[in-house]
Amino acid sequence: MPQFLLDNRPHVIDYTPLYQALEGTPLAHWLDPLPAALGRRIEEARKHGDLARWQACLDQLPALVTPAFEIHQRVAIGSANDLTDHQHAELGTALRGLHPWRKGPFELFGLAIDTEWRSDWKWERIAPHLQLAGKRVLDVGCGNGYHMWRMWGAGAELVIGVDPNLLFMTQFEVVRKYLHDAPVWLLPFTLEDLPEPTAGFDSVFSMGVLYHRRSPIDHLLQLRACLRPGGELILETLVIDGGETDCLVPENRYAQMRNVWFLPSVPLLERFLRRAGFGNVRCVDVNRTSREEQRSTEWMRFQSLPDFLDPKDPSLTCEGHPAPLRATLIAERV
Repeated sequence: MPQFLLDNRPHVIDYTPLYQALEGTPLAHWLDPLPAALGRRIEEARKHGDLARWQACLDQLPALVTPAFEIHQRVAIGSANDLTDHQHAELGTALRGLHPWRKGPFELFGLAIDTEWRSDWKWERIAPHLQLAGKRVLDVGCGNGYHMWRMWGAGAELVIGVDPNLLFMTQFEVVRKYLHDAPVWLLPFTLEDLPEPTAGFDSVFSMGVLYHRRSPIDHLLQLRACLRPGGELILETLVIDGGETDCLVPENRYAQMRNVWFLPSVPLLERFLRRAGFGNVRCVDVNRTSREEQRSTEWMRFQSLPDFLDPKDPSLTCEGHPAPLRATLIAERV
């Protein structure tokens, strides 16, 4: 079975342990199509103009075999005392070479990566409602994998994320370099490119994805197909205040994003889920995104949420839409 080469040199992502973990599970049928799908993705990845530079950043990371780590309350690898001054300098250069860092935060050998999003805040809001111990988990649109490490820390037996962004994959590999035995994997695919999951997962996460889909019901049906009967969907998305028939469809941009299609109210989103074949639908969190939760930092120097709000009225986006409001709903496959 092929290994995933980030370029023509042998820094490989060896998926053999994943293939072994799939044996004897409802996902065992992946053992035929998955290696070939990864092979095709390898050929596509080699055409990316920044891949060699990102690869060089990975190669520059200190080679420590078994540093201490923490993934229960945060994602932290090693301590400052593990490295020499020269290694600290190399580490900082390598990690900054993978700018922008969107999701986090991370801490590597005492170096704090202050990412654009305080993804730990989102996790703390939803974690009390999760039961992941011993479960197979799929994270759709997983980004650089921050939440996947937290899922493993919450007891998941196997965590698989899908995201086609090669920079995110490289950032994920930074952490995986030091947690190489972890049952946590990022596959550089979209959900549509993934081999048919056929009800292979106990829990499926879709966080920050639904509003990017032209057809939200189709996305919910795809997520449902990934779950075993009784399996649980954790859905986080942009919403608006309103009743069962209220939905915002931006004419052009929303908070400067072009690819935002549907922002339903929570009651309408609950109806979407029931129509898509989910039961026991409940909203567990509604949160207005603050300027402290999403902002520019030295690790993400581009514009961020404060730049996308109306400077005179932060309850509105710069286009005049309601400012970002996010809801997390949990539902079970019927």
